[in-house]
Amino acid sequence: MPREHRILITGASGFVGSWLQRALDERRLELGSDLIVLTAGQGDASDWKTDIADRGQVETLIRGCRPTAIIHLAAIAAPADARRMPQRAWDVNFQGTMNLAYATMEFAPESRFIFAGSSEAYGASFIDVAKAPVKESAALKPMNVYGATKAAADVLVGQLAYDGLKSIRFRPFNHTGPGQTDAYVVSAFARQLAEISAGAKPPRISVGNLSAFRDFLDVRDVVRAYADAALIEDASGRLGGVFNLSSGRSVQIQSILDMLIQLSGLKVEVEIDPQRLRGPEIAVAAGDNGAALKAFGWKPEIELSRTLGDVLEDWKIRMAGR
Repeated sequence: MPREHRILITGASGFVGSWLQRALDERRLELGSDLIVLTAGQGDASDWKTDIADRGQVETLIRGCRPTAIIHLAAIAAPADARRMPQRAWDVNFQGTMNLAYATMEFAPESRFIFAGSSEAYGASFIDVAKAPVKESAALKPMNVYGATKAAADVLVGQLAYDGLKSIRFRPFNHTGPGQTDAYVVSAFARQLAEISAGAKPPRISVGNLSAFRDFLDVRDVVRAYADAALIEDASGRLGGVFNLSSGRSVQIQSILDMLIQLSGLKVEVEIDPQRLRGPEIAVAAGDNGAALKAFGWKPEIELSRTLGDVLEDWKIRMAGR
């Protein structure tokens, strides 16, 4: 008899959560009524309106949902927001994860706990490995508030696996796709190009540091890993594990900009905006994805050029609707 899946998504109304819901809707076509998706967040569209930082609300959520798997996405996710509101970032990203993990152990002890961490937790380890893709065994040495909150939550979830939490930790690298806000680099470039295209701004694009190299993924590839981890029949060999979600290669931000400009067909001037330059920058960041491939058969499938084209097209549609 097929197992009933009750999958709870926290942070369900966010960029990644929206794509995860779509991915699970597609899986429902295969699994039918055996797949129930429950959403929790602060948006009105959520099944359960929950502030993850409030322990009582989280306990009520887990008791009420009785999930078979939790995919924990809720976070202050933009590094700039975490830097501006450090207390809230710690409350949501660390305390919220703690609330959820302990409530899961108490009220849904058989539930899988799938934690969406971040490659930002590696921080200075990218400098230590000198351009080689980092493995999961690399030390967590975060260099910003967001990375620190995610590293602390990651360590917590890893420790609780020894106390019985059925956890799977992912450390996704930079991911983008249609629907992302312009707080992130690809979307920031695409939005400006869409505005220029629509005649809403002069042919000049403001940028930050273009020399850095980053490992980019499509959000649709990332959510496929989360869905696989929640739905895989036998997760025994994977519980307590930690897995990078990465392409294994880094691309210079300058190349991303060049590709987007080429896709737009525009002639634009590029200007450095000091406001877009951050603090200490890591020159090169890439992740080794061998562990995820071995455990889940996961590897990225969507080409970067397609992702960039889709993001640009999405912004053009958004501009046309204004």
